[in-house]
Amino acid sequence: MAKIFIQNLKVFGILGIHAHEQRKKQEIRVSVEIKTDIKEAAKGDDVNKTIDYSGLSDDIIQFIDDSNYGTIEALITALADRILENEKINSVWLKIEKPNAVPQADSVGVEIKRSK
Repeated sequence: MAKIFIQNLKVFGILGIHAHEQRKKQEIRVSVEIKTDIKEAAKGDDVNKTIDYSGLSDDIIQFIDDSNYGTIEALITALADRILENEKINSVWLKIEKPNAVPQADSVGVEIKRSK
């Protein structure tokens, strides 16, 4: 098993419980680690036999762009479920941060780990 990761993917989406957060997209940072078997991809040097991190990034961006959640907890759970729909992925660790939610903090967020 190998770990494929993306750190601090900057995405813009609707996320928050306050009225101003529901009107305008804000920066959301996503870090993700997935576990998958890379043996066949390595043997054949074939990206189609692994998880393409560019495609995974695009999926995360699209998912958040299409979503509208009040809490990070709801968003991160839905995103983890979406990622685990891929049959090549055995487990996922996610961290979602809102860097501008609390002025006195660099960011706030939630981390989860899910597996099949």
